[in-house]
Amino acid sequence: MPTALALSPHLDDAAFSCGGLLASLAQAGWRVVMATLFTGSVAEPRGFALACQLDKGLGPEVDYMALRRDEDVRAAAALGIAPPVHLPFREAPHRGYGSAPELFADTRADDGVAAELAPAIAGLIAAGSPDLLLAPQAIGGHVDHVQTVRALRGLAPAQPILWWSDFPYTVREAAPKAPLADLFADLAEPAMRLAPDAQARKRAACAAYASQIGFQFGGVAGLDARLAREEGAERFRRSGRLVPAIPGLDAG
Repeated sequence: MPTALALSPHLDDAAFSCGGLLASLAQAGWRVVMATLFTGSVAEPRGFALACQLDKGLGPEVDYMALRRDEDVRAAAALGIAPPVHLPFREAPHRGYGSAPELFADTRADDGVAAELAPAIAGLIAAGSPDLLLAPQAIGGHVDHVQTVRALRGLAPAQPILWWSDFPYTVREAAPKAPLADLFADLAEPAMRLAPDAQARKRAACAAYASQIGFQFGGVAGLDARLAREEGAERFRRSGRLVPAIPGLDAG
């Protein structure tokens, strides 16, 4: 049984960006695992970190990341994939990034999390022996996405990688920020055309992240409208040769 490992910075990134492909792989007999890197709970969050949950209607007594990890479990079930893996790294607001603009600016000089991520990712790869890796391109420029790319590229894994287009950052601006675009410029650009069942599973998985849907899409109706405009497509950059080939994924 071939195995795919999706390395998601946050609890929702993989489902939003390539949930249809993950569901399609599972339907085709693959073992599919979503591993999310930045899921660590932080007791008594303060400042901007606390504001990130208060603005979603969640009081300070709520373990925000525990709630989101539960959402991720439901999303994986909706996709029909293996139970997800949650790593304990802290999101950027808990690493000194103090405002929304800072999340999309240059990484802080004192943010050494990529060096911490690398051995953890290497451990996931060694334990799962995946035939395919999936990871973000960091379109939009979120610092956690950037650090994920840096950590994975530094490992130079032997497996082929499908680097997903970070949805919905890809559609928020006519020319979204892409700080690492040069790393992907020469790679093939395959696209996945999703079957109706895969589209439905992706939609259900995205909707499982109930704490995020209002912020990201303005509600479930906004999610549905945005997914409809994608017309059942997911887009990637590819490094390495895909073996076995993936039905529905063009050559790029």
